[in-house]
Amino acid sequence: MQSHEVDYHVYGDDLQFVEIELDPGETVIAEAGTMMYLEEGIGFESKMGDGTSPSDGFFNKAKQIGKRALTGESLFLTHFTNIGHGKQKAAFAAPYPGKIVPVDLAKAGGRLICQKDSFLAAAMGTQVGIAFNRKLGAGLFGGEGFILQDLQGDGMVFIHAGGTVVPRYLDNETLRVDTGCLVAMQPSIAYDIQRAGNLKSMVFGGEGLFLATLQGTGWVWLQSLPFNRLADRVVANLQPGGSQGEGSVIGGLSTIFENR
Repeated sequence: MQSHEVDYHVYGDDLQFVEIELDPGETVIAEAGTMMYLEEGIGFESKMGDGTSPSDGFFNKAKQIGKRALTGESLFLTHFTNIGHGKQKAAFAAPYPGKIVPVDLAKAGGRLICQKDSFLAAAMGTQVGIAFNRKLGAGLFGGEGFILQDLQGDGMVFIHAGGTVVPRYLDNETLRVDTGCLVAMQPSIAYDIQRAGNLKSMVFGGEGLFLATLQGTGWVWLQSLPFNRLADRVVANLQPGGSQGEGSVIGGLSTIFENR
């Protein structure tokens, strides 16, 4: 199914939203709860699946629901269609501070592998599925588990990530990154995990026990502030004494003695 051709504009800096312009009859699909505003000619409907196979029977629908459940997303995608006259606009916002990254799948080889909560919206005709990580180590310790999002098609997709997003092109190279900092990659990139140095570095280095290893030729997108890192810091500072000494060892020790 050929994707609809949509125009768009990304607004903002660290708290971004994307405004998508639709011609009459054009549709954009989006995660439930991401809509910011709609012009009056835009109609919307929540549906099971991404709409790439409108004639799917019960079992195919059930399969799509199962895939959505595995990724932890809503079981429904919302379809926004221009049912009015002339061009109409719909806007979608990311759920936490960061960047929205537009990717033209036609130029990216027709497929993109993403962290499981990064999909925001896409042109109708984009297939939103899942990709299982076949390596046990990467699945257990890779931060995103066995399941990643698999976006396929030839139109625009919009993914979001925390902090600043940087694209990197690997030319038969290897790049080691924090497991939570990987946002998306082309399928030509091999993804695995390895230990973060020796035992001392793993325990006291503060970088976690494992690093993601990206190897091959193609594009990868990295985020500077994974949501779980932000959430962990917020939770730590909500605890009694959590704001003292930030994350330092001395600050942590003072908190322990104060709470005794």
